[in-house]
Amino acid sequence: MQEKIFAVDIDGTITENGGGRINLDALDALRHMIRLGHKVIFVSGRSSVEGYVLSVFGGMTRIAVGENGGAITFGPSDHKLLGNKDECMKAFELLKSRIPEAKEKPVFPRMTEVVLERTFDLELAKKIIADSNMPVDLSDSQYAFHINSKGINKGRGFSEVLTMLSASPADVIAIGDSETDVPLFKVSGLSIALGNALENVKSQASMTVSGKAGDGVIEALEYVAIKLAKV
Repeated sequence: MQEKIFAVDIDGTITENGGGRINLDALDALRHMIRLGHKVIFVSGRSSVEGYVLSVFGGMTRIAVGENGGAITFGPSDHKLLGNKDECMKAFELLKSRIPEAKEKPVFPRMTEVVLERTFDLELAKKIIADSNMPVDLSDSQYAFHINSKGINKGRGFSEVLTMLSASPADVIAIGDSETDVPLFKVSGLSIALGNALENVKSQASMTVSGKAGDGVIEALEYVAIKLAKV
């Protein structure tokens, strides 16, 4: 059986979005894929260090893409940084001066991005950034708003991992729920949106499942297991 690489979001995918509680049944289903000889890599808007630690304690492949593609962690002190935090901080300072509600979210320290509370009009913020020609992108993970260096996203970060592993996008099965997962879908042979994803996210995935969050992950993996068994 050909080895596959499962690229899996964290918040809203194997956790309840906002609560951060891991669905242990979903984690066990992912670990089963490891036992079958596949790789499971977390690709998240959270810190790559958080993703890496979860991979260690969860028994997954010890590589994690975090900060929406801006950082890759593959060892306790081994990181590859693709984004530029200084650019993101300058953009944040501009937004603070124009939108008083723009505030940083208390999160695990970031190496390449700025994470904001979801308390303001994101479209207005995007317009301010565009009008100022700042080299950053803004996105909504449903967990938080993120400021990343322009061109940095989960697809870009995971493409770097594929290079590290000498693997092909055709080998990738991506599972996610938010607009930040769409770039990841685009570098995957098969992409699966969960039942709690917005319609515009579902429309850009290869397929959708009805289950939400962890239950959706289990449903997706059951489908994949049947498909792989027929190969």
